[in-house]
Amino acid sequence: MAEYDLILVGAGLANALIALRLKQKQPQLRLLIIEGSEQVLGNHTWSFHGSDLTSEQREWVLPWVDYCWPGYDVRFPELKRHLVGEYFSITSEQLAKQLTTQFAGQILTGCRVKHLSANQVKLDDGRLLYAQAVIDGRGFSHSPSMAIGIQAFVGQVWQLAKPHGLRQPILMDATVDQQQGYRFVYTLPLSATQLLIEDTHYIDQAQLDVEQGRRNIRDYAAGQGWELAQQLREEQGHLPITLAGKFSRFSSEHPHPCSGLRAGLYHATTGYSLPHAVALADQIAELSCIASPCLQAITDQFARQSWVKQRFFRMLNRMLFLAGPPTARRGVMQRFYRLNEALIARFYAGQLTFWDKLRIVSGKPPVPIIAALRAIMKPLIK
Repeated sequence: MAEYDLILVGAGLANALIALRLKQKQPQLRLLIIEGSEQVLGNHTWSFHGSDLTSEQREWVLPWVDYCWPGYDVRFPELKRHLVGEYFSITSEQLAKQLTTQFAGQILTGCRVKHLSANQVKLDDGRLLYAQAVIDGRGFSHSPSMAIGIQAFVGQVWQLAKPHGLRQPILMDATVDQQQGYRFVYTLPLSATQLLIEDTHYIDQAQLDVEQGRRNIRDYAAGQGWELAQQLREEQGHLPITLAGKFSRFSSEHPHPCSGLRAGLYHATTGYSLPHAVALADQIAELSCIASPCLQAITDQFARQSWVKQRFFRMLNRMLFLAGPPTARRGVMQRFYRLNEALIARFYAGQLTFWDKLRIVSGKPPVPIIAALRAIMKPLIK
């Protein structure tokens, strides 16, 4: 007999939202959350645009939001622009408090999973745990079925000696030296004297020099006239940027329900994963059947629909990564941010219309046309 209705392996963003949404919609379920590290949700900041979620989704997510701003800025050598639209951030610290409070006694940390299947989890210490279903949300796993680029970053939260003067985030400051590829600095004003400053690179492989990233942050702060007083925390990460793939083959590599980056659920170009996680949590919470076959069907369908919907974004990524030298990537992004503000919002939300797509690729391209066509047509997966 199953010990649990559902075991969530990996206490990252996607599984945390699934658990919290099920708690709201089906509180009678017996859930267990297993995390390999010593703390749930790690050390992260997740952000999203207000238009990325439906009004119903925002309603249940907003209680866990730490910060909200009415707009954001972007900066490029030939373009400085303010864009209107709510922008939100959630910290892992806040979400972890909610998760550990609502699931006290139902979370195992520091537990490595040796093997999992549709209904069973075997831990490294030999324990066997059984459930009607298991969801694998242990993060992105490199696959020969996917060709990816990398968005690598080092972020630090700093207490400043004096107010910084920012009223809203700078999502991209690409006026900085480009170094290994397309580089920008992402800045969130957390209070009048606190900033998250993140050095971000779109590069071909996960080879970001962390020490260089830290120096970049200090140099950038000095260039902005910000006096750094105390570092409060640091986060690092590598997000996949999908160029191409064989989805059916990728899906067959995971013969059990998956969530989050493990299931390939993220915006192919920006790497943002929270909107996908919220939408999947909603669908799972509405199921009357939590048995593994039901979850397998819904997660497979959700991931496949997302894959099909993001075909255009993968094409753009191939142009960004393959149609010119890495230092030319800034020009592609600068051109994009000259477009209509509503189109940009739909881009982030993954809701581009046919006319949006036509507008993005029309006009004088920032990379040679022949090179762009070669990048689009180049076979990347055998």
